[in-house]
Amino acid sequence: MRRPGLIVGLAMGVVAAAVLAVLLGETLLTPGQWLQGLTDPASGPGEVLWAVRAPRAVCALMVGAALGLAGAVMQGLLRNPLADPGVLGVSATAALGAALAIVAGAAALPGAVEVSALVGAGGGGLLLVGFAARVRQPEALILFGVALSSFAGALTALVFNLSPSPIATAEVMSWLLGSVQNRSWIDVLWVAPPLALSALLATLAAPGLRMLSLGEETAATSGLPMTRLRLLALIAATVATGAAVAAAGVIGFVGLAAPHLVRAAVRGDPGRILLPSALAGGLMLVSADLLARMTPTDQELKLGVFTALVGAPLFALIAWRAAREWRL
Repeated sequence: MRRPGLIVGLAMGVVAAAVLAVLLGETLLTPGQWLQGLTDPASGPGEVLWAVRAPRAVCALMVGAALGLAGAVMQGLLRNPLADPGVLGVSATAALGAALAIVAGAAALPGAVEVSALVGAGGGGLLLVGFAARVRQPEALILFGVALSSFAGALTALVFNLSPSPIATAEVMSWLLGSVQNRSWIDVLWVAPPLALSALLATLAAPGLRMLSLGEETAATSGLPMTRLRLLALIAATVATGAAVAAAGVIGFVGLAAPHLVRAAVRGDPGRILLPSALAGGLMLVSADLLARMTPTDQELKLGVFTALVGAPLFALIAWRAAREWRL
């Protein structure tokens, strides 16, 4: 499939999934109620469609797109197909910031948890940018990211251990599992501007990602400002990951799997894979959230748990198919 056809197909899939996410849910509506809700947003069915389901679907789309974009950027930057938004520790530092805000009792303040998560992601990003400015080897950056992730994870566990309230501990645990439940249009605004910024930065960094796929020596002789392009790519991934975690908590596997779903269609080009990965990530998360809502359980499954349960076997299948191609 050519890239324009791939993008059109993914966009149509995203629209179809979003429409289903708005029309379907735990509350079953009759065709007459659907028509009333679509034509009269102030009615009861209209409130369900436009004030509950629609912002949740759009938030899932934005978060999935941010994770898919971050995964594609990081896999190109690190030249590692197993890289994902959590590999450099930004997800962990964002989660730490949110956990501290919840335990401190700031969750009652509108936007406090989201701002704390963005601050945590920004702090982790600054450390990564400072390290990357001095060390160019991707292996060293991965090791630094793993260390940062482990340290932030340990501090988050310490927050659990020292939490004065079991209610706050439960809130932190619920948030860390990831969800777009009860999200509003305000939550959409938390992720949309950072996603647009990260998309712009990733587009500017795309030539550098493409040169890196040819090797460090080729990239160094290309005449491109590789140091600046690397930093742009790192900032793009950091901003996208921080926005996703701020809006929905920690959701794994989307950033890892989304680029692999479209990689063959763009022949592994790190520059051309960015938009398809974002669309694939959005499609994955909207579909996963819809399935999580429709699964008949006493308590709704957390989105982060559901993506791991569904995504792990899917990624194993992708890895198995790739291994067969490598052996041929």
